[in-house]
Amino acid sequence: MSTLVNCSGDDEFYPGGSFYSNPADLGRLFSIGSHVDVYCPPSKRARISAPFLFGGNEFEQDKKPSIEILPQECLFEIFRRIPEGKERSSCACVSKQWLMLLSSIRKAEICKELPISNNVDMVTGDESQDLESDGYLTRCLVGKKATDVRLAAIAVGTSSRGGLGKLSIRGSNSACGVTDLGLSAVAHGCPSLKYLSLWNVSSIGDDGLSEIAKGCHLLEKLDLCQCPSISNKGLIAIAENCPNLTTLNIESCSNIGNEGLQVIGRLCTKLQSISIKDCPLVKDHGVSSLLSSSSLLTKVKLEALKITDFSLAVIGHYGQAITNLVLVGLQNVSEKGFWVMGVAQGLQKLASLTVTSCRGITDVSLEAIGKGCINLKQMCLRKCCFVSNNGLIAFAKAAGSLESLQLEECNRITQLGIIGALSNCGTKLKSLTLVKCMGITDMAMGFPVLSPCTSLRSLSIRNCPGFGTASLAMVGKLCPQIQHLDLSGLHGITDSGLLPLLESCEAGLAKVILSNCLNLTDEVILALTRLHGGTLELLNLEGCRKITDASLLAISENCLLLNDLDVSNCAISNSGIKVLSCAAQLNLQVLSLSGCSEVSNKSMPFLEKLGKTLVGLNLQHCKSISSSTVELLVESLWRCDILS
Repeated sequence: MSTLVNCSGDDEFYPGGSFYSNPADLGRLFSIGSHVDVYCPPSKRARISAPFLFGGNEFEQDKKPSIEILPQECLFEIFRRIPEGKERSSCACVSKQWLMLLSSIRKAEICKELPISNNVDMVTGDESQDLESDGYLTRCLVGKKATDVRLAAIAVGTSSRGGLGKLSIRGSNSACGVTDLGLSAVAHGCPSLKYLSLWNVSSIGDDGLSEIAKGCHLLEKLDLCQCPSISNKGLIAIAENCPNLTTLNIESCSNIGNEGLQVIGRLCTKLQSISIKDCPLVKDHGVSSLLSSSSLLTKVKLEALKITDFSLAVIGHYGQAITNLVLVGLQNVSEKGFWVMGVAQGLQKLASLTVTSCRGITDVSLEAIGKGCINLKQMCLRKCCFVSNNGLIAFAKAAGSLESLQLEECNRITQLGIIGALSNCGTKLKSLTLVKCMGITDMAMGFPVLSPCTSLRSLSIRNCPGFGTASLAMVGKLCPQIQHLDLSGLHGITDSGLLPLLESCEAGLAKVILSNCLNLTDEVILALTRLHGGTLELLNLEGCRKITDASLLAISENCLLLNDLDVSNCAISNSGIKVLSCAAQLNLQVLSLSGCSEVSNKSMPFLEKLGKTLVGLNLQHCKSISSSTVELLVESLWRCDILS
C-alpha cells in the first residue's frame, strides 16, 4: 500500500523553505519506489534552479505537471467534490482551463456531503452554510468587460455569496466577447438567476438562451435588445422551462416572431408585463395570441410593429387585466382599430394610456376611448397630428376619471381646445401638461363664463411659443388651486402677463419653474415671493438673464420653506450670495449657480455659511471661481455634493 505525503512548499508551515523549488517542476506526482507517492502543489516561491534527482530518476523541467494531463472527466470528478466557497474560487484562479471546467459543473452536480472528519468543530461558516442561495447579487458587464471568462468567474465566485440574482450584459468585446459558452457557465452555476438582460450581444444565440432556460428555472424577467442570433427557438425554451416568467422585453430582435410569442402566451401563465419593439417578424398572429392567452397581463407596450386593427381589437376584448398600455408608431393601425379598442369595453381596468405617432388616433377614436375606458386616470398623446379641439373636448367630457392629461406636439390643438378641455374635464383632473404644441396662439378675445377646474394642482406648459399673456390670464381664472407651475421656455411671457396668474393662485404655489423665460425681471419675483413665499419650496430661474441680486434679497426675506433654488445663468453676484447666507430662516438644501460669471472667489465664506444645510451645490461654468477655491469648498463642505 502506498502512503500519500503532502509537501506544500509553503514557508508559513515549513520555515526552512520549500525543498523542491523550480516552479516548472512543482505540482508533480512522483513515485518513491513502489510504496510512497509524493504530491507537491505549486509553491509561493522557489530558491533552487538545479535539476532534482529523486529515486534515481531525473525529471526534466519542461515536463507538464501530471495533474494537467489527467482526462477532463477525472478533473470534473475532482472538482465536483470540492465544496463551495473559498476552495472552489481558489481552484478557479489556477488557470483558464480550470475556471472553464469549474463553471461547466451544474450546481446540482456538486457533491453536497462534506468529508467525514474527527474535527467537526473546525468547519467554517462558509463550509457549513446552506448551499441553496437566494440570488441577492447583481452584476453588469459593459463593452470590453463582457467576456466568457468573466462570466465564468462570476458564475463560480457568486455561488457561495448569496447567489447571482440579476445579470445585465451591455455590448460585447469584439475580439473575445460573450458567446453561448459564457451564458452556459451562468446557467450551470447560477440557478438562482431571476433577471437577465442582454443588449447588443450578437454572438449569443438560441443555444445560450436554452441553457439559461434549463438551468435557471426561477427566471422572472427577460430583457432582449438587439440580439439577432436569438430566434423563436430560444424563446420557446424559456417558455417551456421558466414558468415564473413575469416580465418580457423584446427590442430589435430580427429573428423573433409569432411562434415564440404564441408559446410564451400559452405556457407562461404568470406573465404580467410585455414590451415588444421593432421586431419585423412579429405581426397580428403573435401579438393577438399572446394577449388573448395571458390573463394576468397588466402592462403592455407595442412599438414600431407591423400589426393592424385586428391586434387592437384583441386588446379591447381581452385586456381585462391591463392597467398600463403604451402604443407607439403603429403605422398600419387605422382609426377603426382604436375605435374598436375603445368600444369593446374590455379595458375596464386601464388606468394609464400613452399613444405616440399613431395616425389612427383621431377625434372619433379618442372619444370612443374616453367612453370605453371608464377608469382611465392618465392620458398622454404625443405627435398625434389628427386630434383637434373637438376630439380633445369630447374626450375630456367622456373620461370622467381622468386625473392627468399630457399633450406633446399635437399641433391641431389650439387655445380654444385647452380652455374647453379644462372647463369640461369634471372634478378629478389634477395635472395638465402641454409640450411643443405649436397650434396654441395667444388670442385676446372674450370667452363665455366657464366653470373653473378647481381640482387642477399642477400646470406645465413647456416650449409652447404661442402661449402668451392672454392665455396665462385665462388659465389663471380657470385654475385657481394650482400649486405646481412650470412655464419653461415660454420666451414670450412678461411680468405683466404672469402677474395675473400668480394673483389667481389661491392655494399657494409650492413649486415654480420659470427656466429660460427670458423677459421676466425682478419685479415678478418680488411679487411671487410676496404672494407665495410662505408655501414656496422650489424655485427654478435658470436662464432668466434679467434676474439680479434684488430677487435674492426678496427670496431671503420672504421664503420660509424654500429648499431648492436654481439661478443658473442669471445676473447674480457675490452680494446676492451674501444676502442669502445671512437669511436666518432660510434652509437651502440645493443651490445651483451654474454659469453665474459674476460670482467669484470672494463668495467662498458665504457659500461655506450656506453649506451648513446644503447637500447639493452646482458651480459649473462659474469662470470667476478658481479650482483652488472649489477644492477648499469640497474639503470644508464634506456633506455637500459639489459640481464644478
